[in-house]
Amino acid sequence: MILLLGASGYMGQAFATELRRRRYSFIPLTRKAIDYTDFDLLFDYIRKLKPEFIINAAGYPGRPNVDACETAREETLFANTLLPQTISRACSMTSTPWGHISSGCIYRGAKWIDDPGTRIVEGPELRRLFAASPEKVFGYTEWDEPNFSFRNAPCNFYSGTKALAEEAIRGAGEVYLWRPGMPFNGRSEPRNFLWRIQNYARVFDGVNSLSQLDDFVRACLDLWERQAPFGIYNMTNPGAVSTRQVIEMVERILKPNRRFEFWENEEEFYRHGAKAPRSNCVLDVSKLLVAGIKMRPVEEALEDSLRNWNVAALRADNSTARNVPSFSS
Repeated sequence: MILLLGASGYMGQAFATELRRRRYSFIPLTRKAIDYTDFDLLFDYIRKLKPEFIINAAGYPGRPNVDACETAREETLFANTLLPQTISRACSMTSTPWGHISSGCIYRGAKWIDDPGTRIVEGPELRRLFAASPEKVFGYTEWDEPNFSFRNAPCNFYSGTKALAEEAIRGAGEVYLWRPGMPFNGRSEPRNFLWRIQNYARVFDGVNSLSQLDDFVRACLDLWERQAPFGIYNMTNPGAVSTRQVIEMVERILKPNRRFEFWENEEEFYRHGAKAPRSNCVLDVSKLLVAGIKMRPVEEALEDSLRNWNVAALRADNSTARNVPSFSS
């Protein structure tokens, strides 16, 4: 029996679908059934149920994007930092293995490797170097200290709370910390990166690692099934892409009836399009590959998602979602 927390969310629904496909017996626990934010209730429930694994897909990413976390700070801190610690304590006391969805957005930029050595690049410099020599751009590993966190400001409040959670629970019992990049799939949903960039009034060009949602969920469960060592794993599709590259794919495959406009520069974006700083980072997935888990290259996954895009739903959404203001982490 598997216990799934946050089953009604974007990622929780994907986990539920994959668990059913694999014919697992699981309980999509809701706060209406059991308030799993209450330690005593959660501990008692786990002790009695004795699940073989717990998945924490609960959290607050901000609606419609991370800018909302800047004002809803209590809710963000509670869902993204305090709840994982509650679950961690309950799992440790009952010797229950579990997995927690963290975030790759606790980093900014990427590593640039050239003759003089390695250095961190971000923003306009990263975009320029990535366009010229993408083979020289490398991602952060699980051993790199997060550089987009409260300890390494500036950051947005969402990323700060996710980094705090990692700091609190890593190494505490048998836990996987799964770090996705910005998630996407072929369905028209507001949490979907591909949906968002098609519905922004203007698009911000960044270089990022991304996670195809179904690939991400399968890889998370594969780690547990194969009894891979517990710990932190970067869970993105190999490779990195710029937003301009993604837009070019959208135009080529979907042929939308609109012209995409980009923010002229970061100054304009942060002055008119966003309240909080954005991550825009590249992650290294070597550890995941060493564990024997493979995800499709990011461009292949993007191509597949776009070719299987829910066009009818997209057209319906376009009529109401043109005013989404900014790029989401």
